[in-house]
Amino acid sequence: MNDAAWWQSAIIYQIYPRSFQDSNGDGIGDLRGIEARLDTLVELGIDAIWISPIFPSPMADFGYDVADYCGIDPRFGTLADFDSLLAAAHARGIKLLLDLVPNHSSDQHPWFVESRSSRDNPKRDWYIWRDPAPDGGPPNNWISDFGGSAWEWDDATGQYYYHAFLKEQPDLNWRNPAVRAAMMDVLRFWFARGIDGFRIDVLWHMVKHADFPDNPVNAEWQPGMPDYMRVHQTHSADQPEIHDIAAEMRQIADAHGARVLIGEIYLPVPDLVRYYGTVDTPGVHLPFNFQLIGAEWDAPALAAMIDAYEAALPPGGWPNWVLGNHDRPRIATRVGAEQARVAMLLLLTLRGTPTLYNGDELGIADVDIPAEQVQDPRELNEPGIGMGRDPVRTPMAWDVGPNASFTSATPWLPLHADWASRNVAVQRGDPASMWRLTQKLLALRRAHPALALGDYHPVAASGALLAYERRLGTDRVLVVLNLGGTPQSFAIPEWAEGLAVVAAAQGGADPALLGPHEGYVLA
Repeated sequence: MNDAAWWQSAIIYQIYPRSFQDSNGDGIGDLRGIEARLDTLVELGIDAIWISPIFPSPMADFGYDVADYCGIDPRFGTLADFDSLLAAAHARGIKLLLDLVPNHSSDQHPWFVESRSSRDNPKRDWYIWRDPAPDGGPPNNWISDFGGSAWEWDDATGQYYYHAFLKEQPDLNWRNPAVRAAMMDVLRFWFARGIDGFRIDVLWHMVKHADFPDNPVNAEWQPGMPDYMRVHQTHSADQPEIHDIAAEMRQIADAHGARVLIGEIYLPVPDLVRYYGTVDTPGVHLPFNFQLIGAEWDAPALAAMIDAYEAALPPGGWPNWVLGNHDRPRIATRVGAEQARVAMLLLLTLRGTPTLYNGDELGIADVDIPAEQVQDPRELNEPGIGMGRDPVRTPMAWDVGPNASFTSATPWLPLHADWASRNVAVQRGDPASMWRLTQKLLALRRAHPALALGDYHPVAASGALLAYERRLGTDRVLVVLNLGGTPQSFAIPEWAEGLAVVAAAQGGADPALLGPHEGYVLA
């Protein structure tokens, strides 16, 4: 255990800053609000916070359109507020990670303002500009992840620029050494300020095929599916050159001591694990493993998925697991309130580093957003196909005060309907609550080396049961989960017969008979 990096045994907690805590009464969360809630996070038991983008931004995509990589947006506070939050977090033993957005900037970033000013501007090649196709249309068939062509015509200079997301988010040209050097200096700036790592947004998008060929058409696409799925992103993402860039980012992180890089990568596991790099040329420490977010909630399928992921990890590659984030439906919506408790046991007992999204510790479900209150450009661009992200970005509920004490003003998005009973204060006082279950599991990870850093060993189970052992030295822990709605019997292994139930999703009185939606940890 003494050889492990801090992030291997850590629990990372994602904060969506607009929705965490408002300190100045404008209906939007901010840095002072996060600092005010740190003690609650310490009580919960988390080790690190990852904060979604807080850089200056026009907010076309709520911070993922960056206008200055080395500042703080006034909506969230100031650099002094950030330094105060960082110091307060470190004083409590909490690490702090920022969300780096290197694939694209805002169209209001000074770099792009210069780039689009003329074809001969020195920064023209900092972004991706191309002449029209022979018919005058876009240079190729690439589609934005937010729908429509990924190419935007610029009348003033007579060329198209590329944007993998909104037209207000032009992609940087990472094949230009000056862009690469400038962005590496951004990493150095924040590491020198004292942060503990970065989550790197859409890492797999950062390099495009040098010749810009058409992407292959997806023959399985049909109306009702997201527009970007009309083609396979063969040439617009996951290019071989990205691994050299990830390796340089890793060198910078390692040069600053105990830092961590987490890459956002939505790719199949065989492609995902390549982002660990190699022993000689390491990449990011943790390529995000999102499999649980889209997994079939079925015991045999999950068991096979876990085994395949473990087998695919390269030498030295440390696993990680994610149940939810600011982009995908919440776990309580995907599997129901009862199974959400079982899912929390799964997340916090698998081998590897877990990331917990704020609000999932309360069991918050997706929130219905009235049409007139929709904020998300993805939903506004392609309404009705289920890609809107507002339902999972709603404010945290802290207590029974007005607006759950998130804000003294009107919240920027509505709270969940059951916030008066589903909030931190109420659940903190209920030993059977989701918040208390999460707290107990986090404490168990600290108490048991097997849970924090031990090996994963599948245990034979049938029906709707998923069972596995975590083991490190003499410390052994058994986890059994009923992913179904009917009782399931389980033959406890001989080695575990003397162990006690130390945490349970519900029930747990008889480890050999699990009730519906029941799960437990024996230690």
